[in-house]
This record gives sequence, structure tokens and C-alpha cells, in this order.
Amino acid sequence: MHLNKISLFNYKNFSEISFEFDNKINCFVGKNGIGKTNVLDAIYHLAYGKSYFNPLAVQNIKHGEEFFVIDAELQKNDRSEQIVCSLKKGQKKILKRNGKAYDKFSDHIGFIPLVIISPADRDLIVEGSETRRKFMDSVISQLDATYLQELIQYQKVIVQRNALLKYFALNHVFDNDTLSIYNEQLNVFGKSIFEKRKVFLEQFIPIFNIHHQAITGSEETVQLVYESHLFEKDLLTILQENINKDRALQYTSAGIHKDDLSFEIDKHPIKKFGSQGQQKSFLIALKLAQFEFLKKQSGVKPLLLFDDIFDKLDESRVAKIIEMVNSETFGQLFISDTHPERTEAIVKSTHQSYKIFNL
Repeated sequence: MHLNKISLFNYKNFSEISFEFDNKINCFVGKNGIGKTNVLDAIYHLAYGKSYFNPLAVQNIKHGEEFFVIDAELQKNDRSEQIVCSLKKGQKKILKRNGKAYDKFSDHIGFIPLVIISPADRDLIVEGSETRRKFMDSVISQLDATYLQELIQYQKVIVQRNALLKYFALNHVFDNDTLSIYNEQLNVFGKSIFEKRKVFLEQFIPIFNIHHQAITGSEETVQLVYESHLFEKDLLTILQENINKDRALQYTSAGIHKDDLSFEIDKHPIKKFGSQGQQKSFLIALKLAQFEFLKKQSGVKPLLLFDDIFDKLDESRVAKIIEMVNSETFGQLFISDTHPERTEAIVKSTHQSYKIFNL
């Protein structure tokens, strides 16, 4: 799979700009604030229907304008495909493939497998459990459309159950029969989601460990530990046991929407006990494992986006990445960097074809 061309209109800081890409390595170089990351984000937008860096869609429209358009051509399975993502203020975002709009964005997820490695990934370590759940869910969803639909349905039922709990509190009433209907639905979706997360991690963790050892070459032991209430009891029992707490809080306090993926070094939280270098190695190993997992499962080499990471890596880690590029592990690469000379030296050492775009 290759992204051949992308055109941006009123996207972030760009009024109108187009790029025609090399099939292997593409570099965006220039000073900070010039829009290098925005090009990578536009590519991410094509794959996921949303920005990696700014969840508020309307804020991706260029200041003073009314809309944005991302228009791209790609080659997949020997077929030419056109993907267009557009948003007009006050209207719903539209995502089209070959001129036909998707009814649901979720139908598009997985069509363009993509992995981004960015300084913003540090949120996976420092932020709350929701960020790490989203990481798990995004990887599984790219390969399993049913999982994504179950996740969407589970979230809808949680919203409905929470609204009912608020209604009970506001009106000083309680109806266990109505609540039980929501509990049953959550149990069905929750059990399936939990099982799929378990299976995913059983396959993913060994890949992650191999990459971590390769990057660090060290003896330190790191762990990814899945934490869920469902390891102890089924969701129906958990919901029933927490009913008094839920009524007091007016929201659903337990379930798979509270699962976490604990990042540990020598069985201690890496957030507290890992150095910056150790945290960096952990995150890069995590993302490279994501890349390999998607590649193995889909049979397609995902697009790989490196956002400003050469600035954050020492020479040994850069050398490891170059080694992987030369081994044909990766498909098409997109790199942003502030130092044109450094970028050119790195990509030349790969002996692969490349293009450098000076912004």
C-alpha cells in the first residue's frame, strides 16, 4: 500500500498545498511551527477520520476559513483509491472513498492501516487509563470491525445507564427492572470486548518484548499488564454489587470502560520509576509492536509516521530504526524533522528512495 498524493485545503496552517510522495521515504523539514506535523496529521486523518493531535474537529479548519478538505490518492491491492475527508463549520464531517460517502466512519477504520510515533505518545504514560484503553481499542478495531461496533454499542448503553441513574437521583425513585435491561446489554458487549482484549494482548505482548529488547539491548524487564474487573467476576455481578455506589455517584463506576493497561519496568510503574530514556524506549517499542502486529494480521505494511522523533532519540535508537528500514520491515515512511542536514544524512544511509519536502 502506498499513498501517492495528498492535497490540503484550509487544513490547519495551510491554505492550499499538494504533495506527491515517494513509495518509500518522505521527509518534511523546516523550522518549528511551519506545519510539518500538520501534514502528518492530515495523513493520520485519512486513516482514522480524525486528528491525532486535536480531537475538536472544527479547530483543524484554518483560522478565518469555513471548511477544510483533505484529498488523497493511494494504491492498495493494485487498485487506485481516492479518500476525501472534509468538514464545514456547523455541519458533520464527511469521509468519502472513491466518491461515495461512508454512512459510518467506523466502516472506514482499518482500510488504511497506519501507525504514528510522536512526542505526544508520552500521554500514554502520563495520562489516565482512558488513553491506554484507546490505544488498545484502536489497534484491535483496525483489524476487527465487530469489535469496534461492540465498543460503540457498549458506550451507548453506558450513556443510557448513566442518564437513568441521574434520573433516579433527581426524582428520588428507583426501578431495578429497567436498570437490569441495561446491565444485561452491558454484560453481553462487555464480555466479548474483554475476551478480545485478552486475546489481543496474548499476541501483542511477546512482539512488544522482542522490540524492546532490540531497541535497548538491555537486561531491564518491562511489562504490559492488563487490568480489568472482569478477571475476578462477570460484569453482571460487578454491576449488581456496585449499584449503591453507582446510585450515589450517578454514573457507572465499574466495567470494561474502566480497564487499564499498566506500563511497568521491573514490576513498578514506568511513570514513576522509569527514566526519560527508559520511557522513550518503552513507547517506541510499543508503537513498533503495533506496526508489526497490524502488518502480520492484515498482510499489509501500514503507513508509518515519525513525528519529530530524531530530535528525541540517541544514535543507537536511530541506527536501530535505519536497520529496520533496510531490512524491508517497513513500507512507506513519513518523517518530520527540524534539521534538513540530519534528515538527509539519515535517509541516505538507508540506501532507499526518498523525497525531502522543505516547508
